Amino acid sequence: MGITKTEHFTEDQNELAILAKAIGHPARIAIIQHLIKVNSCVCGDIVNELPLAQPTVSQHLKELKNAGLIKGSFEGNAICYCLDEVGFNKIRGFLQHVDTYLENRKNQCC
Repeated sequence: MGITKTEHFTEDQNELAILAKAIGHPARIAIIQHLIKVNSCVCGDIVNELPLAQPTVSQHLKELKNAGLIKGSFEGNAICYCLDEVGFNKIRGFLQHVDTYLENRKNQCC
């Protein structure tokens, strides 16, 4: 999809696409899973958990933060990251809508 094509979709559709793209990388899934396990942590802790260099982890954190899936607060010289409920609530709402649709269809297609 070209950059200018996003204007043809609703704000909600564009927001969901950004969220889906942000979780569309295994490293970002691993970061989210780690944050769920530990509740919150600094970048260095995540680097110790993943087989990635610190600059790579920082880039993935930036993508997740820009999408609204994580948030960070300063703790001394470091940034402490945790999940941002707002972004995940948007994903949850969309998936609940899909789940309701699938439940009502009972695997009937065409």
